[in-house]
Amino acid sequence: MTATTSISPALSELTALSPLDGRYASKTAALRPYFSEYGLIYYRVHVEIEWLIHLSEQPAITELPEFSAEARQRLRNIVETFDESQAEKVKNIERTTNHDVKAVEYYLKQAIADDKEIIKYSEFIHFACTSEDINNLSYALMLSQAREKVILPGLQDVIEAFRKQARDSISVPMLARTHGQTASPTTVGKEIANVIHRLNSAKQAIADTPMLGKINGAVGNFNAHLSAYPELDWPLIAQNFVENLGLEYQSMTTQIEPHDFVAEFSHAMNRCNTILIDFSRDTWAYISLGYFKQKTIAGEVGSSTMPHKVNPIDFENAEGNLGLANAIMGHLAEKLPISRWQRDLTDSTVMRNLGVGAGYTLIAYASLLRGMSKLSCNEARIAEDLDAAWEVLAEPIQTVMRRYSIKEPYEKLKALTRGQGGINRESLRVFIEALDMPEAAKAELFTLSPASYIGNAVEAAAKLLDE
Repeated sequence: MTATTSISPALSELTALSPLDGRYASKTAALRPYFSEYGLIYYRVHVEIEWLIHLSEQPAITELPEFSAEARQRLRNIVETFDESQAEKVKNIERTTNHDVKAVEYYLKQAIADDKEIIKYSEFIHFACTSEDINNLSYALMLSQAREKVILPGLQDVIEAFRKQARDSISVPMLARTHGQTASPTTVGKEIANVIHRLNSAKQAIADTPMLGKINGAVGNFNAHLSAYPELDWPLIAQNFVENLGLEYQSMTTQIEPHDFVAEFSHAMNRCNTILIDFSRDTWAYISLGYFKQKTIAGEVGSSTMPHKVNPIDFENAEGNLGLANAIMGHLAEKLPISRWQRDLTDSTVMRNLGVGAGYTLIAYASLLRGMSKLSCNEARIAEDLDAAWEVLAEPIQTVMRRYSIKEPYEKLKALTRGQGGINRESLRVFIEALDMPEAAKAELFTLSPASYIGNAVEAAAKLLDE
């Protein structure tokens, strides 16, 4: 029998439909000022106010004289004091208009109703604009500011956690594995440095994605603008406005900004997240091998039935949430650049999910930071694997043999080591002793061990970590 309830609980972290605002609300809270419904309304109000002020600064628009400094400040105070109670007023208006952007216009007209200087020019609010003029700029601003204030700092925190672990383990030799099999040794720190190098590049791609905006009317041709003021250079007025908002100007559009930059940003986020998925899986596997120990937390339970378990849950959680983030951002990248003819509405509901992809990414960042804080190298276990893999020295031995023109060096080492057990220091010593090469070269080979055969791993890692 299935349990049911007729109770409709109030919205809270406990009853939220999405874990972004429920279980993981504390990890995603930093995004709420940007990607929430409140955030979208706030940025719409901001854009509408700045457009009104910008129009007043155009001398040729004589019907709208330039506002005094005091009036401009009063207008901007509407934005600066905008809070949830004001956003609720906009939502109340929307319940009548059934149009979210028009509700903002009506809200602003109400907000200036008692201002004798400004109210005379209330019809210049939303002048010549289509809703998408306001929306595209609002989304570009919210994405730009969330990137600078939340996403990039969060990613940098992860990189710094990796950097600390890499420094701590830069000289710890570790058996590498290619195709899952033993391979030439490396160091733990070098392998983490590899990930840092990739993340630095991915982070730069996120940071470099241009944030674009347009304000050119119903189909991108300034039709309404030119009907009212045909003598004005509206493309230049629009460009100056968009750039004053801190965005790059998009000069060619239909009704909508084509969202290619959102797709570019989403792809950049996905690439970065994919690198972190790769790291999460590798770290999970190294924990499974015993290469990393995990600190136990008092009161924490690893299994409901097996008391000994210390599971790598943080890296599993990160992997899962990064996958969800990529699914959302991947859809944004694929869908948003496509719009039927000059505009359809499918982008509207999709754009509202920008914060969802960012939210799952933030959850993953938090999990990675928690996971990294509990990791420590199990040097004894790592050394044990190295000491059981003397066959990896077949590579340097056959390479030195090539230097001294010994025939079939690869084939000789293949016969000795491939698929063979029992390879150790002594068996390799016997093989080297019989080689026709200078004694000094043999002596150098005799000093090798799996733990010392790490090439320039330490130097390469140190160079990156010091940058």
